[in-house]
Amino acid sequence: MGCAPARYLVFFQYFGTRYSGVMKTRSDQALVGVQNYLEKAAQNLEASVPIKFHISSRTDTGVHALCNAAHLDIQRGPGKPHFSEEQLLLGLNCHLRPEPIRILSAHRVPSSFHARFSALSRTYIYRLLLGCSHHSQVPVFEQDLCWAPAGGPLNIPAMQEAAQFLLGTHDFSTFRSLSSDTEFKSPVRTILQVDIQPSPGFLSHHCEHRPLEFWEVKFRGRSFLYRQVRRMVGALVAVGQGRLAPRHVKELLEVKDALAFPPNAVAPPSGLFLKSVEY
Repeated sequence: MGCAPARYLVFFQYFGTRYSGVMKTRSDQALVGVQNYLEKAAQNLEASVPIKFHISSRTDTGVHALCNAAHLDIQRGPGKPHFSEEQLLLGLNCHLRPEPIRILSAHRVPSSFHARFSALSRTYIYRLLLGCSHHSQVPVFEQDLCWAPAGGPLNIPAMQEAAQFLLGTHDFSTFRSLSSDTEFKSPVRTILQVDIQPSPGFLSHHCEHRPLEFWEVKFRGRSFLYRQVRRMVGALVAVGQGRLAPRHVKELLEVKDALAFPPNAVAPPSGLFLKSVEY
């Protein structure tokens, strides 16, 4: 009989544009999930039982991760030692090439650890690009990595004022998209941090002929509802454009109705990054 399985926590990142999201999908789809590639790479580890990745945080089609997390159990055959953390890191990354998915680190954890339920908080950032009057003006190196809202400059102080209404524990029904499991999940969530800060763009210091501005909207909370971050960003950008007043964000919270969310105000997935999962 082989030894007991070893549980590992892995942190990984991916460029989300070419995937249907992080979660596993049918393999015959045009776009499949990041999990499909992780588990395909794990097949090469010659475990005695198929390896399943238990993903910490769901991300949608086109959404990126600077650092997501998952746990996996590896059962090896008789007489075979457990993988070291370094062996697991190198082995998975070797078989993930050439996909834009990378294992950042691997850690042996107790069998009671769960990547999703043991997380204390999750941090997302959303990247905005100001100074482009048309999407064709987005620098090629920033394509699919930010959102350049149309309509000129944004009123950042008004957005920062509106963001304060999102802090704390609220019923976020208005800020969640309807999905097959929406009705079974509580809409109450706690936002621990909201910041809107200037940010450097990739090679933006070389675009001196154009006054480009990059901004990041950061959210930290224990968990988030389906598309909640993109809807919150969309509402804040609407405030920045003058289409909503800051107090309207408070009113959207109070109405608790997903159908009350302004039409066509959901931020696109390209600017959204899962920054970190905290344990």
